Amino acid sequence: MVAFASFLAACGNSQSGGGSVAKEVEFFSQKPEMQATLQEIVDDYNKSQDEVKVKLTSVPDPGTVLKTRIANGEAPDVINIYPQNADFKGWAADGQFVDLTDESEILGNLNDGAAKAYAVDDKIYNVPLTTNVSGIYYNKTAFEKLGIQVPKSLAEFQENVKKIRDAGQTPFAEALGDSWTVNGYAQLAWIQSAGSAKEANEALRFSDKGGIKVNDVTKNVAAYLNLMAGNGQANSDGALYADTVAAFAEGKALMMPNGSWALTVIKQQEPKFEVGFFPMPGLTVDAPAMTVGAADLAVSISADSKNVDGAKAFVKYLSSKEAMQKYYDVDGSPTSVTGVKTEGKFEELADVAKLAFTDQQAIWLHSEWTSEETFWDANVSYIKNQDLDAYTKALNTFFDTMK
Repeated sequence: MVAFASFLAACGNSQSGGGSVAKEVEFFSQKPEMQATLQEIVDDYNKSQDEVKVKLTSVPDPGTVLKTRIANGEAPDVINIYPQNADFKGWAADGQFVDLTDESEILGNLNDGAAKAYAVDDKIYNVPLTTNVSGIYYNKTAFEKLGIQVPKSLAEFQENVKKIRDAGQTPFAEALGDSWTVNGYAQLAWIQSAGSAKEANEALRFSDKGGIKVNDVTKNVAAYLNLMAGNGQANSDGALYADTVAAFAEGKALMMPNGSWALTVIKQQEPKFEVGFFPMPGLTVDAPAMTVGAADLAVSISADSKNVDGAKAFVKYLSSKEAMQKYYDVDGSPTSVTGVKTEGKFEELADVAKLAFTDQQAIWLHSEWTSEETFWDANVSYIKNQDLDAYTKALNTFFDTMK
């Protein structure tokens, strides 16, 4: 692995004309499913100028390769990296990335505040171009037949579930055998119950040891989770991600909590109904609906790059509406780049996607945690048994190790 990383780095640092500045700029991607589109964007840029040649690197297990390369001082020039993650924050604080705070020609292409949301010590080291979002998929056709509206409050959400059950149908497609599938829904339950993402993490991650109690916040979280309790399709306790998508796409359940990434898989099943996607309603009608997610295609520049100016020029192009239009038309993830035409495209996601890069999108709560899997399991356990005392105990056991 180290030898391979060294070879890639050597390729990325080749010299031009005997000078001290590398002509080649390496762009390291962690999006294998978008490799063909990213290659098109790179090819377009290379044809548009002759100052540098950008080379796209896409390898198996890119996260591990990237960690090895950074540890060995062989970081790529332009890096697709996730700014919500703890390793990014540590590397940024360590001086591994170029400070982009004053790069107005790059940041000016983005929605206001999009990059600042991922600042480290008030400095911007990353350009977030797209994001994922979480919410609840729903069968719009069935909702209309049953006279059900998208819920604007917890009470309306509860009433919708009751109406679906009273009509003899299944409210949720659930994959309780794949506990990660409940993560977005559970985080949103905490965000809405606590009042914000910050307050949710103050209750979970930053409270005193043993500080997660049965109180108004946890009771409201339980109310959201209770909606899924006993309201899944047959065999939902052991169902996996593919099972829940199939159950929803086949019309066996009318809602499915999940993220924007699931739309492609849903559409592959060719559902015979109109698909919608709504954000998590607040406790009251007056509370804003929320989504949760984080940067997906996001790039930083290595401070060790031998061609920082060339790397900045490519990132400027990558953040242009022309480049990101090509990317969006394939990927469909909400984008921070202004001027990208989204109207009429990926309409299923529209009601949640419009919240991306606004104060109605929270960054994943686990960006402040050292792990997350036990949180997933605790939520599934609660949905199965509705034991709030056991739930708070499990959360304390998990979070106390971080306190």
